[in-house]
Amino acid sequence: MEIEVLEQTTHLYMGGKQQTIAAIPQQPVVVFIHGAQQDHSCWGLQSRWFAHHGFSVLAPDLPGHGRSAGEALPSVEQLADWVMALLDAVGVEQATLVGHSMGSLVALEAAARFPQRVDRAALLGTSLPMPVAPMLLELCRDDEPKAAALINAWSYSPSAQLGGSPVPGLWLIGMNQQLMARQRPGALFRDMSACNAYARNPESLAEIVAPVLLVAGSADRMTPLKAARALLEHIPQARLTTIAGSGHALMAEKPDAVLDALHQFIAV
Repeated sequence: MEIEVLEQTTHLYMGGKQQTIAAIPQQPVVVFIHGAQQDHSCWGLQSRWFAHHGFSVLAPDLPGHGRSAGEALPSVEQLADWVMALLDAVGVEQATLVGHSMGSLVALEAAARFPQRVDRAALLGTSLPMPVAPMLLELCRDDEPKAAALINAWSYSPSAQLGGSPVPGLWLIGMNQQLMARQRPGALFRDMSACNAYARNPESLAEIVAPVLLVAGSADRMTPLKAARALLEHIPQARLTTIAGSGHALMAEKPDAVLDALHQFIAV
């Protein structure tokens, strides 16, 4: 579906269900927020399951990504504002937010600033802060293909890089390489800069009233498990699920385990 959000065209995937905008608020709403240099397709299994089990699914391509118009937004705060504008555009007062990596920061920021609109939030592959090495930022700006190749390699556990796809015949590294390559030039630098600059004080997370699920891969080299554990100390209603053996790209590497965690958290 193509809709207008803040006067720009947004591509909205709805988990394979045909729905009118008017029908969206008639069911509980789950918004899936992708990470840096990604689009809605990274949520394939999880978004489809919820769409076919009593939920309205909104899996947008963020501005400047996938099929959505505009430029990538330069800050996590602006992305959180944009998600609220998306809810306004489809007439939704409150939703569950599920975010991965950069998207997890967007969900976190929204939960902190818009408590009345976030029913619950699931943060996958998260940390606060989420620093990016200066060398990598420079590569994102000056040599995007090389930067993307490094990020792609770091996103998966060693076993997943040796043909460990949960779907026989598919190569996780190659699939993500193609996904990253089809994003708009310049989006990677803006996304990574937004992650690096996000500076919310962890102490402020005590004001979050929504239940929060942290999902971390035990083999994540980008946002390690210890970062998720540290966040538990600051969010009142947070709990942690660890996906054994998974790297940062949890939804692709361990799709069933991620779906199980989200199902137990959301479909209650």
